[in-house]
Amino acid sequence: MRFVLLLLGGMGLVTAPVAAQSPFDPFGMASVDERPGAQVPVDLTFTDSNGRRRTLAEIGRDRPIVLAPVLHNCPNLCGVTLAGLASAIAQQPLAAEKGFAVVAFGIDPAEGPADAAANLAALRQREGEDAIADAVALVGSAQSVRAVTNAIGFRYAWDERIGQYAHVAAVAVLTPDGRLSSWLYGLSPGPDDLTQAIAAASEGKTGSWSDRLLLMCYHYDPETGRYTASVQVLLKVAASLTVAMLALLVWQLRRRSP
Repeated sequence: MRFVLLLLGGMGLVTAPVAAQSPFDPFGMASVDERPGAQVPVDLTFTDSNGRRRTLAEIGRDRPIVLAPVLHNCPNLCGVTLAGLASAIAQQPLAAEKGFAVVAFGIDPAEGPADAAANLAALRQREGEDAIADAVALVGSAQSVRAVTNAIGFRYAWDERIGQYAHVAAVAVLTPDGRLSSWLYGLSPGPDDLTQAIAAASEGKTGSWSDRLLLMCYHYDPETGRYTASVQVLLKVAASLTVAMLALLVWQLRRRSP
């Protein structure tokens, strides 16, 4: 049931109109290539929200790293992704400052420390001052950012027409020595799933994947009011799942009736 609800939630992200036969295919260009055990270049230097030069190795300090690839200045879902992560962290028993590190990893090299700082400030304004209190927001050069995202298999693309990146909502969990342990997909990982992913990463385990559900963070071009073929397929799936959910709900209610 949870999978269905998440899928239906994701349908809202692809229902905006797009130009028919567009040369830009976000579904083909933005995804996650699962690479369990891939070594991440944790010694590359980035800049945090305070303007300090930092590396992932320094931030992790021999702890697992929960790495959220985001746009700090995002008009779509990145803020929701970080809010969902903050909620999951707050509901699970591990202490972030001791058990793991959290990094909001900026994928747009045009962003600077001010964008990273504003992103964290907006998160805490919405979710409370204690939301991921020790999270680090990073920005970096195109070469350094791509080195990390390529290593973890996070694919994203720039759409010149609307001036936005297309990417999926997902969070990577790295082992203390900087290898990819697992991915958590969707806008809000379950607290238990997050706890298990961090525990597995702490032990150096790799290859434990949650249900693969890729939600697109991308605003479509509303020029024609028509949908591409791929979006039409997803809409049909969503409609079918909606009917199935309602039927299941009615059946459960009838069973509980005296």
